Amino acid sequence: MTRETDPINMQLLLDPAILFFVFGVFAGALRSNLEIPPAISKFFSLYLLMALGLKGGFAMAESGFSPSIAVSLGAAIAMAFIVPALGYTLLKSRVSKFDAAAVAASYGSVSAVTFVTALQYLEGSGMQVGGHMAVAMVIMESPAIIMAVLLANSIRHRQSQGGTPGAPVQAPPLGKILHESFTDGAHLLLLGAMAVGLISGESGKQMMQPFSGDLFKGMLAFFLLDMGMMVARNFRQAKGASLALVAYASAGPFVHAAIALGLGMMLNLPVADGALLMVLSASASYIVVPAVLRYAIPEANPSIYFGLSLGITFPINILLGISVYTWAAVRFLG
Repeated sequence: MTRETDPINMQLLLDPAILFFVFGVFAGALRSNLEIPPAISKFFSLYLLMALGLKGGFAMAESGFSPSIAVSLGAAIAMAFIVPALGYTLLKSRVSKFDAAAVAASYGSVSAVTFVTALQYLEGSGMQVGGHMAVAMVIMESPAIIMAVLLANSIRHRQSQGGTPGAPVQAPPLGKILHESFTDGAHLLLLGAMAVGLISGESGKQMMQPFSGDLFKGMLAFFLLDMGMMVARNFRQAKGASLALVAYASAGPFVHAAIALGLGMMLNLPVADGALLMVLSASASYIVVPAVLRYAIPEANPSIYFGLSLGITFPINILLGISVYTWAAVRFLG
């Protein structure tokens, strides 16, 4: 099979960045004392967001804004509401409603690292990737948080009306939660870098090439090494989750990607846009959303929504999902 038609692409698994991720999981499973200091790990995360924003801005400056781009962004917004609504509907009768809302929010949002890894894979496959899909990633962050906060408030109201023993936990006001989600540092850095790339255009791209291009692969490999060790640590948390949650974390990404593929077929999305929409829909947030949910839904168990997204869904997408989603996009949208 060729690279374009093999649903389980060995070339992706042999990519040095992915191999460093596997090595990180191995080192974490052995409980090695190998570690990356938190400040360095945060630097890698900020670097990837800044470089991704610049890449997106440069690509947007080159391509401009067209009706097809508007359609792709509209599809991203639709998926940002469909995924959390589906997740909550499936889980609310199987786990605590607060946990269901928190998990739905995590899976309705996105993983920037999964997106970056998929972006590298598509570019390595020779596909033209539009910078607007980085905008789609930003757009998909907040709707799930908004839905989860509204659901949690509704649950608290029903509990208080129903006379549930014990006073319901008071979460911060909705406005404060939304302000935190929209002004999160990762969001602002990504948007700011995109603006810089869009304004500076081709000349800016040439000047920043050593930073946003040449260094990118090595930085991604180092970051995925750290992520692999984090996965090994959080997999133990994920194992303690109920069977329904484990099944959702394992099968949910492929269901969400299939919905995104169907939407892409209906809207006749370009192959690369469709593949990245599937990746975004299949991923789950383990950075921004968990940080917000600790304050927005304090009744939910963080080890569940954080452990599932990082311990199960993230490695599934990195090691298998990206290849499968890309193959499906080429097969049905090409």
